[in-house]
Amino acid sequence: MATAARASRTRKITTWTACGAGAVVLALTGYALLSGGGDGDEAAKDKGGASASATPEPTKPAPTYTAPDDWTEPQRWASLPRGEKTDGQGNDIGFPHTQEGAVAMLAAASSTDVNRERSTVEEQLGHYRSYMAAADLSPANEEKVKAQAEQTDGKVRSDLGLAAGSALPAGAYVRNHVVGFKIIQASPDEVSVYLLARATLKAGETKKERDSYSRTLVAAEWEAGDWKLSSAATVRAAQQTGSSTKPPMVSPGDAAFNQAGWVAIREAS
Repeated sequence: MATAARASRTRKITTWTACGAGAVVLALTGYALLSGGGDGDEAAKDKGGASASATPEPTKPAPTYTAPDDWTEPQRWASLPRGEKTDGQGNDIGFPHTQEGAVAMLAAASSTDVNRERSTVEEQLGHYRSYMAAADLSPANEEKVKAQAEQTDGKVRSDLGLAAGSALPAGAYVRNHVVGFKIIQASPDEVSVYLLARATLKAGETKKERDSYSRTLVAAEWEAGDWKLSSAATVRAAQQTGSSTKPPMVSPGDAAFNQAGWVAIREAS
């Protein structure tokens, strides 16, 4: 098993970044890596407030990242709590009023699984309705999330060599899973973090997986008895980080993961 894990980590991984207030929407997509963007710089410049409708300017992918052959055990681990119930969208909600509860919600909001049975639009709209703060909920913003999802769907199909709107092949999927985090600031009712996520794209049952990593700055506010993803809090977090060095996008098992201060996420039992 360890050999397989190491082999997986030696695959070349292309890295992308997500953009500040726009990252609040991109976090919902689970495919910040497919969308490009800044990773906080845009939001830091936005002094006039936040909106979930903010959209990043496309940028070129960063240079490829190749994980090392040798495994270095992460020094920091966290087992995040689950939500206490499932909502009508099929998403976990009701996270504990703790720092770990906030991170757990943000990880849930950034984790997606698109396949032959479930589209990008369904995933994004479900996450938007479950996890966005009340101030970010509006018909206009929902339409923009839907439009972003449709663009991402098109990007996925283009990458797979499929026609727009066509069904994914059997065994094809795009999954985004948060594997690490780094706290920026935390108070009882607001927590900001960098999330490190791994996205895996598979073009079909017999195809090889393609992995990519993304780093997204997002923040949560405690609202009406649960944690919510907030663009206003995300802008504050971007302003707090300013021009400080961002943690590098490196996989768990890379010595640089520990050097950057990432906390690895252990799957809850």
